[in-house]
Amino acid sequence: MLMFRRFLPFVRPYVPRMIAAGLLVMGVAAVNLALLRLAGLLWDVITVRHDAEQMTELIAVFMGLVLLQGLCSMGHSYLTAWVSQRIVADFRRHLFTHLQTLDLRFFARRRTGELLSRLMSDVTVIQTVVTETPIDSAKQLVTFVGGIAFLLTMNWRLCLLILLLLPVLVLVAKLFGRKLKALSTSMQDHTAALSTLAEEVISGIRIVKSFVQTKREETRFSAQVDRTLQLTMRRAGIMALFIPTISLLTFSAAAAVMWYGGRQVIDGTVTPGDLFAFVLFAGILIGPFSSGARVFAQIKEAQGAMQRVFEILDVKPDIHDQPGANVVSSVNGAVHFEDVSFSYDPRHPVLSHLSFKAKPGEVVALVGPTGAGKTTVINLLHRFYDPTEGRLTIDGKDLHQLNVESWYRQLALVPQETMLFGGTILDNIHYGNPDADDTSVQEAAKAAHAHDFITGLPDGYRTVVGEKGINLSGGQRQRIAIARAILKNPRILLLDEATSSLDTESERLVQDALDRLMKGRTTFVVAHRLSTIQRADRILVLDKGKLVEEGTHAQLMERTGLYHYLYTIRLNESVA
Repeated sequence: MLMFRRFLPFVRPYVPRMIAAGLLVMGVAAVNLALLRLAGLLWDVITVRHDAEQMTELIAVFMGLVLLQGLCSMGHSYLTAWVSQRIVADFRRHLFTHLQTLDLRFFARRRTGELLSRLMSDVTVIQTVVTETPIDSAKQLVTFVGGIAFLLTMNWRLCLLILLLLPVLVLVAKLFGRKLKALSTSMQDHTAALSTLAEEVISGIRIVKSFVQTKREETRFSAQVDRTLQLTMRRAGIMALFIPTISLLTFSAAAAVMWYGGRQVIDGTVTPGDLFAFVLFAGILIGPFSSGARVFAQIKEAQGAMQRVFEILDVKPDIHDQPGANVVSSVNGAVHFEDVSFSYDPRHPVLSHLSFKAKPGEVVALVGPTGAGKTTVINLLHRFYDPTEGRLTIDGKDLHQLNVESWYRQLALVPQETMLFGGTILDNIHYGNPDADDTSVQEAAKAAHAHDFITGLPDGYRTVVGEKGINLSGGQRQRIAIARAILKNPRILLLDEATSSLDTESERLVQDALDRLMKGRTTFVVAHRLSTIQRADRILVLDKGKLVEEGTHAQLMERTGLYHYLYTIRLNESVA
């Protein structure tokens, strides 16, 4: 129950409406009980007293109660939906917001489909138990208590026959509940894995088709479906046995009531109408018993879902504001790596005691073999990760002393794999500065040499780019990403293979835009293109996480070291 208590802050704002819905549903239950008692009276009036006038009056009361029941039912249904949907919306927003605070390290270890499953499916499971179940339980409570009260006043001996079954029902519910909880948690895990697999295949459909792996993916998906199906059927088997077992016990009591009550009617100690009403009351008590069994199963399922959701909410981000962190409105752009070491996995260091300085407005190129740690330098500078050892300063201030969000505002990142969102081109460029007007967006696009191809599209800036920009070429996507960075107008630029997706003509246009953009800004460039490297004020050559060479292009070529070797290889490749 601890997890349910953790959910209370999301329920608390809606408690008054939940109480109102509970009162209305309790009203429905009370009217139902009254209708049953009235049905017994009508039976006696019709079959024993033969009183037409009283029959008409009772039927009029009966219809009035039916109308009242309808109004109460309508009110509680709307309020229940209103409350439950808002609670789940609030919680989903909270979970989504928390996800965005987590570090890249967290997302590197999780699969997208699994997170989506927890955000969507698990939250829906929780919603049912936390909102709808308490309100429905109020109805069943009134039905149970009111029904027992009526039965005791009508015939306490018959009532005892029903009450004797309660301990048996509780024991059966506990036995089944343990199995249901374990199975429900496993089902949710396998459903998440299924979603993850589907998301990966759909996202990578080009590669799947290109490598003719559709059959392989069908086999993987089918195998995961089968594993999920097996668990689902096991749970269905338990439920198929659980509910009928409860019903069998309940109907056994009803049969005993019919037998014992029938003998009393034959003996003349009970009227037919009283027995009729008693049987109806006994029948309606099946509802609370069956509902209790169903609710018990739902609670066990929700416990598994809550465990998965709160497992994410319990994750604390490593990258966060230190107490008293300084909010920076601008920086000069002096960067200093001081004996920085870093590893994604403690067993495999990526950077080892890296030290260098970058002056404000300087263009620094990062060069080295694959896996040398170039992109890691960009990640640390952006503070996606923190150094394992050493420190990183900006204008002499430790990066840890700066407010994270205000620091991010000083940067613009253009990654190797351009990420566009599924809106319009205008929306994607606006991402750099949501407050910018359309004229500023167009100016940024012109600076990135993207304006001409955008205006050539049927819908211009209103063109929908598709998921991850699938409707545009790689070069077009990259130029939109650069326009986005230009619109942000940062003090520090981080270009991680920013021109790698461009053809020669596009590269020339974009490089011209970048040259103008980089003026007066500290720029770090991870690049393989020779032209980009040659333009740098300083080149840092990394190898196996260490800085092995540093200098200008001319200086490094004279040394005939690693840089000379890499440059010569690429020169030959470009000529070939």
